[in-house]
Amino acid sequence: MASSSKEIQRRIKSIKNTAKITRAMEMVAAAKMKKEVDRVLSVRSYANLAWKFLTNLSRAFEKQKHGLLEVRPVKNILVILITSNRGLCGGYNSQLLKKLMAHIENPESLKINRVGKKKILSPVANQDLNFEFIAVGKKGFDYLNRRYKVVALFDDLNYYVGLEDVRALAKLAIDDYIQEKYDKVVIAYTDYVNPLLQLPKLRQLLPISKIDLEKHLEEMRQTEAVGEPEKIGEEKEKREEELIDYKIEPEPKKIVNEMLPRLVEMQLYHSILESNASKESARMMTMRNATEAAGEMVADLQYTFNQMRQAGITQEIAEITSGQVALE
Repeated sequence: MASSSKEIQRRIKSIKNTAKITRAMEMVAAAKMKKEVDRVLSVRSYANLAWKFLTNLSRAFEKQKHGLLEVRPVKNILVILITSNRGLCGGYNSQLLKKLMAHIENPESLKINRVGKKKILSPVANQDLNFEFIAVGKKGFDYLNRRYKVVALFDDLNYYVGLEDVRALAKLAIDDYIQEKYDKVVIAYTDYVNPLLQLPKLRQLLPISKIDLEKHLEEMRQTEAVGEPEKIGEEKEKREEELIDYKIEPEPKKIVNEMLPRLVEMQLYHSILESNASKESARMMTMRNATEAAGEMVADLQYTFNQMRQAGITQEIAEITSGQVALE
């Protein structure tokens, strides 16, 4: 019994020490999450305003030819996968990888391109599609590198990322698309909703599609209006009233050539910030759950220890009583 009691006490001490670590990690993740969420919210506002401006220039877009607007039948697809560098963040990485693999195994939605509202279906068979990847984060790289071709790894975009940090990644995707190395570029990332909910998503980056961007921005507005559904209709009416015809000088082509690459950069930047906020939220909740689980384990072990101690005391009393009776 003595050895068993000591083992339980040793385990209790070990679990309490682990709980201190997970509690500290929870507090660090909470502080990081607050900063990342503030940045996400500010970028969401900027993205909405930028797209309102770009929507007003859509007529000019339709008249201009630009490599980022060119639509081709889909055969070669580049996927930009945004994961974490480290673990200890619950299902943050695994849920995104699961969703990505489901789309790769059944890629019908990835084979679709759009010209206006018209869908262009690729004649290429599913098994003949070629997938290549850019990994943002080491966890995604480790998973993909065993199965697919990873053309680049960016492992320095996980904390406090600035727009200038994303430009090398955006340039790589833009140049390869314009050179027709790929027919479609897709981002796989995690969308931040609130500290308890993060949604893995895949969306088209290139070719730039007005419909796909409007759909994405509508999802952003719905995310911001969680708990306030009446705001969604109000925002839609407001957007319809804000359409403006701009006079473009010196010519639309120069505006388009400058704005489209910036739009790609902003989409990538926004996706990375969403992922970083989701990652820190997932890590905070994982560490909180671990701390609570440690507390429950300590309580159970303490109960077991008390039972064993009580049984030992009872046995000793019984032995003393039996000895006293024998002496009498």
